[in-house]
Amino acid sequence: MDKQIVFTEKNKAELLEVESQSLGAEQVRVKTLFSTISNGTEKAGIVGNPSVGIDSNPSDKATFPRIFGYSTSGIVVEKGGAVKNLEIGDKVAMYWTTHRSYNVVNEKNAVKIEDNNVSLEEAALAHIAAFPLAALRKTRLEIGESAMVMGLGTLGILAVGLAHLAGATPVIAVDPVKERREKALKSGADYAFDPFDAEFDKKVKKVTGGGVNAVVEVTGQGAGLNEALDCTAKFGRIALLGCTRESDFTIDYYRKVHGPGITLIGAHTSARPENESHPGFFTTTDDIKTVLKLPKRVLNTISFSLKTSQISHCI
Repeated sequence: MDKQIVFTEKNKAELLEVESQSLGAEQVRVKTLFSTISNGTEKAGIVGNPSVGIDSNPSDKATFPRIFGYSTSGIVVEKGGAVKNLEIGDKVAMYWTTHRSYNVVNEKNAVKIEDNNVSLEEAALAHIAAFPLAALRKTRLEIGESAMVMGLGTLGILAVGLAHLAGATPVIAVDPVKERREKALKSGADYAFDPFDAEFDKKVKKVTGGGVNAVVEVTGQGAGLNEALDCTAKFGRIALLGCTRESDFTIDYYRKVHGPGITLIGAHTSARPENESHPGFFTTTDDIKTVLKLPKRVLNTISFSLKTSQISHCI
């Protein structure tokens, strides 16, 4: 028997005993040591929002129980006969997994941690860090361009650190919560602004010389996109990373998108090539490998900013 966190009903999570998963020839069984919480998705799940996945229908009635989690790390304890690149005892970062004591995944969903300096706690962020990494790739950010991140939850803080590493200058972090803005400044942001400040767009334009070049929009809110458009330079690019679960908002596309030539980019993590990476569009596996190769100081800063509230030890 395994243990798994299950949302058994609205606003209720339980740690339950569940049947162990069977092991296929191309799969590995991994003892899960750390599992990252995705605030937006899991909050939507536990409160009964029907729009918890890109294929979900907002008009459907929410059903329970629900099972979540997808960015984990652990140690391989069993392998199928056709597994070629992993051995028992290997440390791995996994993707599309759940909050359970043992995860059984296909070999490709478990990326071996080659660098002994990367801890399993840091590796538990690798899959979720691949989300903002993919968004930044799609903006085609150039060294020396300005970048702005709207929303400083888990994905936003990661996006700030990655934009800094990619050579953006300045990096602007945006969130109404002061503590989050302070975390962002420690994670690579040059400026951190409150979007409710009446002078917000003017401040962004001042520090960027007229408008920001590349934006990662993580709030998933129409108001967040609207404000991002007000701050974006001519021919700027906005990657829509946050899951917009509600569609009851209006954008003046004629004046805010068409006129200034803004590019809006769908950046859901499922919008990736399945097997082969190419410029701007990497597979999940290749992006996770990239995250695991990042400089230690970057992983340390991001992990320190998040781990107290975002990463849980698996029971």
